[in-house]
Amino acid sequence: MKIQPVILAGGTGSRLWPLSRELYPKQLLNLIDETSLLQTTVLRVSQLADVLPPLLVVGEEHRFITRSQVDGLNLKEPCKILLEPVGRNTAPAICGAVEYCALESDEDTILLVLPADHLILKKDAFQDVVNRATELAAKGKIVTFGIDPQHPETGYGYIEQGDGSAVKSFCEKPDLETAKSYLDQGNYFWNSGMFAFSIKTFREEIERFAPEMLAAMKDSVTDGSSDGSFFRLDKAAMERSPSDSIDYALMEKTKCAAVVVADLDWSDIGSWHALWEVSAKDENGNVSQGDVILEDTKNCLIRAEATLVATVGLEDTLVVETSDAVLIAPMSRSQDVKKIVNSLKKSKRAEFKVHRTVYRPWGSYTVLEVQERYQIKRITVSPGSILSLQMHHHRHEHWVVVSGTARITNGDDVFLLYENQSTYIPAGVNHRLENPGVIDLELIEVQNGSYLGEDDIVRFEDVYGRSD
Repeated sequence: MKIQPVILAGGTGSRLWPLSRELYPKQLLNLIDETSLLQTTVLRVSQLADVLPPLLVVGEEHRFITRSQVDGLNLKEPCKILLEPVGRNTAPAICGAVEYCALESDEDTILLVLPADHLILKKDAFQDVVNRATELAAKGKIVTFGIDPQHPETGYGYIEQGDGSAVKSFCEKPDLETAKSYLDQGNYFWNSGMFAFSIKTFREEIERFAPEMLAAMKDSVTDGSSDGSFFRLDKAAMERSPSDSIDYALMEKTKCAAVVVADLDWSDIGSWHALWEVSAKDENGNVSQGDVILEDTKNCLIRAEATLVATVGLEDTLVVETSDAVLIAPMSRSQDVKKIVNSLKKSKRAEFKVHRTVYRPWGSYTVLEVQERYQIKRITVSPGSILSLQMHHHRHEHWVVVSGTARITNGDDVFLLYENQSTYIPAGVNHRLENPGVIDLELIEVQNGSYLGEDDIVRFEDVYGRSD
């Protein structure tokens, strides 16, 4: 029996703002240790017995940082990455993954579908749960993993277990009193969003309950295309698919649903309070990271990313500082952080989407200062990497090399720049930046002009497939 892990790496993790942003979401963050949640998930499934290399389903905008993180694990066999050109919730993402896997696998192959941003501390128990789930999946069941609840939780949906492994019902996130009653009854489990099923069973059931979705996602694979190490689903076809969760589209309707109960020390780290719960604490119950000074502070989460954070007399409070935002809230209101993100979106502020440091396939840039007609960036280009050949209509650029070597294309001229050397690129001139060396290239870029937006880029050539 072949097992194909499918890791869903979309989503934004808005309740972990300001650390999690739309273009750098929580699955890419190092929240617990030195590996990101995505890397931890890839390693977890790669260490299972008798599994194929994982298939990752990611948003188009996260493809390069995802590939970089996976490559950093140095796995024996590379992961495959499926690109979603448009977000359509979990059901179309899973449906597209099933159709893609069906190109190379027979219909009895078992797909093990896992979110990329979950924490599982009991790794040995995870192997046992996967074994039980795949056995049921091989018998024609669509298996969901029910987490044995440790306390009444209002932030999760629940699964009501019937006779044996049968699912009796799926329940929405309850209020506190209802959650307490679920624990008392003993047959309600947290809905983890992890699944196992055969290609054959899933296709039959999704055809029965969501035929429009199946047709659209079949077309998205048929009309999709390979892009280097990625496979890109067809955008026009995917846009025709209804946007539904897998629970709503299938699990609440199918008669094939089954549940395996799992005691995994599991968390979806869906809020700052959830992160506090699973993190190591000091003698006063505090979770702290970064340059932090705590005085008479108890049961708090204090995280400093860019500067010193000091607290006095705080209890049950979260404080999260980044280079461009600070969040302060009672721990009990951590679920409401997403309201801040919604306000930022309505106001069209960039803080919901990007950090001051933005990652690109060639490296990264950090915005140091922004004014009306100029801005200053620190640019880091990885060894051997090359930016697109491009032009700007409205801004001029000055480049000063801080360290490393830069190969510059400036109009018709191509030349090398070394430490402390600089060049000026007028608006309307084709230009390109390359690092031909073996260490990172660091430079300072000063932009000035009437418009400084990132969309003022016309690309003529690009090794990453971003040419206009």
